[in-house]
Amino acid sequence: MSEQTQGRSPAAGRNVVIVGAGMAGVQTAVALRDQGFTGTVTLIGAEPHQPYDRPPLSKAVLLGKAEGSAFDVDFEALAVELRLGLEVTGLRPSRHELDTAAGPVPYDVLVLATGAEPIQLPGAQGIPGVHLLRTLDDAERLRPVLARQHDIVVVGAGWIGAEFATAAREAGCAVTVVEAADRPLVGALPAEVAAPMAAWYADSGASLRTHARVERVEPGAVVLDDGSRVAAGAVVVGIGARPATAWLTGSGIELGAHREVVADDHLRTSVPDVYAVGDCASFPSARYGERLLVHHWDNALQGPRTVAANIVGETPAAYDPVPYFWSEQFGRFVQYAGHHASADTTVWRGDPAGPSWSVCWLREDRLVAVLTVGRPRDLAQGRRLIESGTRMNPELLSDPSRPLKGATA
Repeated sequence: MSEQTQGRSPAAGRNVVIVGAGMAGVQTAVALRDQGFTGTVTLIGAEPHQPYDRPPLSKAVLLGKAEGSAFDVDFEALAVELRLGLEVTGLRPSRHELDTAAGPVPYDVLVLATGAEPIQLPGAQGIPGVHLLRTLDDAERLRPVLARQHDIVVVGAGWIGAEFATAAREAGCAVTVVEAADRPLVGALPAEVAAPMAAWYADSGASLRTHARVERVEPGAVVLDDGSRVAAGAVVVGIGARPATAWLTGSGIELGAHREVVADDHLRTSVPDVYAVGDCASFPSARYGERLLVHHWDNALQGPRTVAANIVGETPAAYDPVPYFWSEQFGRFVQYAGHHASADTTVWRGDPAGPSWSVCWLREDRLVAVLTVGRPRDLAQGRRLIESGTRMNPELLSDPSRPLKGATA
């Protein structure tokens, strides 16, 4: 407990300010009230919209099947003050104060939940017809583009590129995906696991061009570094995201190699009375023996419970989740749990050319990660086996007809 809060009841009369009104920020506010916090809670969001969930943006909202994805949270009933459309520009920890476009905002406890922001394609900013897909406004700008069935070039064959390409094909657009690497998902999965996914693009009628680096974007075309031109009525950039932390420069908050907030195993930052949660923060994982930076929805859902427990004065367990995410692309439901970087053995379950298969990663015969395509039972059982650290029998595990829980050593 810091000097500023010593001698005060942790749950009474304190002012918690949360910066960021996405999943992590909203769930922190909800968790505080669920855990009995009675002080004031203020949620600051840079966007003017009612706080909303992001996954539907690349699916139902983009295709016009839903008008929005606002969280089903009664902020008034929770006595949470919303300050929307307000940009936070700086932090002065010594004064327990935020700098905002509307003037200073004091806090007793601060929660950083600013998420991540998309990486821009160099030289493409401000060019008409170039889009990102991160916010509700982005999705609303792209919806009529899909409705007009433009020729679309997607830059980047990562998760968001694949999901957007899926939606664009469903809308009847001609889609070309250009990827600078030699395969899709180059930063997320090993080559042998990502390789079967390349065929999904052609199966859906999309064109995937690898080893294709964008030289420049011109009206109506994308020019690649080999001089070839790809017709483009619209360009969607999906080349990754970085923590939205530029506003913390000079604040004394420790930032990591990816400009993320460096949090400890209770999601506390290097500055007293300041926590960080969700896409903007990394945390040490005892399970995996390294610091993790997880840009996925489930992390933003789980972390707030730890933050809230700290604020109300409890001593929660260290935050060490099994990371989890899912992706719907090209008619397939892909799920992943764990972290495979330290694995020493890879076990396949099923034929990757088929409609359903899984990959299991082991370290010293213990499951550390699992990826499933159309095998949700493998995912559910695998996640529990990762959490428990149960020893597995690799030979039994390779039999796709055997449940994972029946392949233990």
